[in-house]
Amino acid sequence: MRFCVLASGSKGNSTFVESGATRILIDAGLSGKEIERRLAAIGVAADSLSAIIVTHEHHDHIAGVGVLSRRYRLPVYLNQATMRAGGETLRQLAASTPFVTGATFPLQDLSIHPFVVSHDAADPVGFRIADGRHALGYCTDTGKVSQLMRHRLAGCHGLIIESNHDPVMLQAGPYPEHLKQRVRSNIGHLPNRQAADFVDTLRHPALHHVVLAHISETNNHPDLVWKAVREAMPDAAREPGGGGPVISLAWQDRAGELVSLADGAG
Repeated sequence: MRFCVLASGSKGNSTFVESGATRILIDAGLSGKEIERRLAAIGVAADSLSAIIVTHEHHDHIAGVGVLSRRYRLPVYLNQATMRAGGETLRQLAASTPFVTGATFPLQDLSIHPFVVSHDAADPVGFRIADGRHALGYCTDTGKVSQLMRHRLAGCHGLIIESNHDPVMLQAGPYPEHLKQRVRSNIGHLPNRQAADFVDTLRHPALHHVVLAHISETNNHPDLVWKAVREAMPDAAREPGGGGPVISLAWQDRAGELVSLADGAG
């Protein structure tokens, strides 16, 4: 299994996942053209995609879904509440396949389990994606960590977890008070230390790689993310060969690393 966070943040989110002949996107929150460009940067042709799976209906997660679905005849997997809440953006798709939150469904070489997260959307989900050998956990856009999230992400070989904001920066920053309250609420986004502590609880010997994602450009800074990581997991590594899983950051303006979860990979 391979994966790459193509973009992550309030301006657009999309992640590429591949196993065998199956190639999917988790969300498509950039323009179709920009997602094509970022896929090409990691050596993937957009016309080789198999499907798009959608976490929730916010614009930064669905902006390019319709364009890509129509252009490449891609089925879009999403729950009914997300489809309704997505309005016109999600009405014109090449094909839509509804899933039920909490029920595992097959997608070619993959088995996908959507689970509940805590966010101000109609029926937001994270995903556990497995191919019989490896599992990838995806959990962004959540204001709190639940036992269900820990359960569904336990034992994954790769993780994509949000580390959205630094509470001090958020409080001192330019957002209006109602938006600050929304971000730090239980249906908003995870702060750095809570995200790092969450990852720490999920560590096990076969966890190869963790990507910290949805880092706010206004209310966070990479140095503060790394500070929280060091405090929670002093042995975590930025390169293979360290004492813990490799940890890297996702970016808004460019695709991240194409990570392989091949046996023994870092």
